[in-house]
Amino acid sequence: MKPSDIDVYASVNNSDAPPRALYVHVPFCLHHCGYCDFTLVADRDDLVPAYLQALTNEFARLDGDFDVDTIFIGGGTPTHLSTAQLEQLAEILFSRFTLSSDGEFSVEANPDGLNDDVMKTLSGIGVNRLSLGVQSFDAEVLKTLERQHTPAVAHDVVRRAIDSFDVVSLDLIFGVPGQTFDSWNATLAAVQQLPITHVSTYGLTFEKGTDFFRRLRHGQMNATPDELERDMYAAAISQFGSAGVPQYEISNFATPGYECRHNMVYWQADEYFAFGPGAARYINGVRSTNARNVSRWINCWLKGEAALQEAEQLSADEKIREAIFLGLRLAAGIDINGFRDRFGCDVVEIAKDSAERHLEDGLLEVSGNHLRLTSDGRFLADTVMADFL
Repeated sequence: MKPSDIDVYASVNNSDAPPRALYVHVPFCLHHCGYCDFTLVADRDDLVPAYLQALTNEFARLDGDFDVDTIFIGGGTPTHLSTAQLEQLAEILFSRFTLSSDGEFSVEANPDGLNDDVMKTLSGIGVNRLSLGVQSFDAEVLKTLERQHTPAVAHDVVRRAIDSFDVVSLDLIFGVPGQTFDSWNATLAAVQQLPITHVSTYGLTFEKGTDFFRRLRHGQMNATPDELERDMYAAAISQFGSAGVPQYEISNFATPGYECRHNMVYWQADEYFAFGPGAARYINGVRSTNARNVSRWINCWLKGEAALQEAEQLSADEKIREAIFLGLRLAAGIDINGFRDRFGCDVVEIAKDSAERHLEDGLLEVSGNHLRLTSDGRFLADTVMADFL
């Protein structure tokens, strides 16, 4: 489907049951790290006023007001904005959306620049969950990743943030070129010394178009051996589980009750709003993505023109298969009865040959009323899940 063939904003305006989750993308960063392929611009603070006006115009395309249970502001680095700009951003969000009294309001942040004034501003606009891009507590690993903070700064920021927010989540990266198992183990140990209730761990990927991808192709950087990366992932699963922060999704760990409610919307294949450059939404069975080029997105919306990059109306079969693909990311897996009630079919029957093969080879299992990846299956999750698409 061509983006021009559908008006996703009219779609939500006519929806009987609009989404209960809101994502907003802030594309600004101090520095574009070599591994990052997210939609962002670095050292372009001059674009912030135009971005905020364009975002205002995109929000204005909606008719009426909407209630949501989760808000997630990602980036980029949302906290790269000034405190005044963060307050203006909040005004734009709340011009159309109201967060429920027990709602989750998350903001991504980097340790550098996250001073007390910024934290106070975030808390003042209602943020109750902070997602910190710490990535590592090893100075050499941070240098390789081109991060701007030091381990000491990260420790200090985390401890101060805990006093301001209900939940402080840490993002960590493993499989970094030159990173040893001992280095990763030290980072895991450092996290466990902090009163953290949520951690996300990601194996480094060399995404096409990034500087790291170019350096890998030219022999200027070496990928971590698969066996070492597997050992690092296994260590996180084991250590966080033993510390009372078990894995609840392929890349995420949480003290029970502190799982990210917003991200659960994605993994449960529920619908959600999304605004800003590169933002992807799912409304009325239509998945659509805004233009990833920040300047294009801004210029279009300054003229009141939607800036979509792609849009797709999912068929009934595509909705079912996508729900399986996403649901298998969860440690609990897919509720078999709930799936049947929702889609009118048996989850195992959708891709029967693949399901039976992985049940036999020990990568899938039925536990209670759930179809889920086994412990071994989590290490081959992408392969198993892809068989259901």
